[in-house]
Amino acid sequence: MTKSSFQLRLPVFAAPMFLISGPDLVLAACKAGIIGAFPTPNARPIDTLDAWMKQITEGLARARDEQPAATIGPWCANLVTHSSNTRLQQDLELIAKYKPPIVVTALGSPKPAIEVVHAYGGLVFADVISITLAKKAVAAGADGLACVSAGAGGHTGSLSPFAFVSAVREFFDGHVIVGGGISDGWGVAGAIASGADYVYMGTRFIPVAESLAQAEYKQMLVDSTVDDLIVSAGVTGTAASWLKPSLRSNGLDPDNMPAAPGRNYDSSQTFAGKKWMDVWAAGQGVGAIKSVEPLAKVVDRLAHEYAQATQRITQLSYSISPLRRTP
Repeated sequence: MTKSSFQLRLPVFAAPMFLISGPDLVLAACKAGIIGAFPTPNARPIDTLDAWMKQITEGLARARDEQPAATIGPWCANLVTHSSNTRLQQDLELIAKYKPPIVVTALGSPKPAIEVVHAYGGLVFADVISITLAKKAVAAGADGLACVSAGAGGHTGSLSPFAFVSAVREFFDGHVIVGGGISDGWGVAGAIASGADYVYMGTRFIPVAESLAQAEYKQMLVDSTVDDLIVSAGVTGTAASWLKPSLRSNGLDPDNMPAAPGRNYDSSQTFAGKKWMDVWAAGQGVGAIKSVEPLAKVVDRLAHEYAQATQRITQLSYSISPLRRTP
């Protein structure tokens, strides 16, 4: 498979985060030289999704006209293909209209998106949490895989990122994103060295100025550590990583979570009355968050750390002496 290349400052996606990622975050990420993404279910009703996609495409066009020499990343739409999503066809019509360079499908097969996205030259990645699902996505024709691993915030996986990438590379040479607890440029470098092409970074971008997160949510991330997390399917029906203080403030006991409810990911429904509106997620990279700041400042720091990490790898490769064979 021939890979399409993108001009990026860093091989990082500002991961699509439910209720967090909106057009301002996407535009800030792309202008900072990484890939900006958002889940289409964040925009309800469908007219809002139309307005968001228009804002993103027009905003990026202006940025490229105003700064022709700048590195501006592509944008990505995250599409829910679960059978419960009755709005899928309408979302696909807007995908065809606005043509995001990358579409990541989640909670279902990538197949519904492939014909539409390939028709305009875009790429379809599939969000997967297991080798079985990865193989199914490849068989369905996905151009890439988003390997959601242990440590990811929100809907999470259980595999080590390194083990996941290694296993996937045994049968797939397309695009690979890996996510799960990666919160600094050192981690990005490690993921790329392990065989990934890109890194999903979600939690690190929740407390940026451009995200949709409430101020209290952002401050909770600043105040929390990895010990404040719990993985439970008791909120949405799918295993996800939650902040314990948020659960407690909404009357849920982290030590006695309810049974998993039935899964429903219908983007045509309103947000009103949904219990997951007020409970907050985070991944294992939460400890790296020290303040609320603009996204561009976070990316500057990541780029500095990434440069340090790659320099260290280069230095170590020359300092390790060959092993001598024992007679």
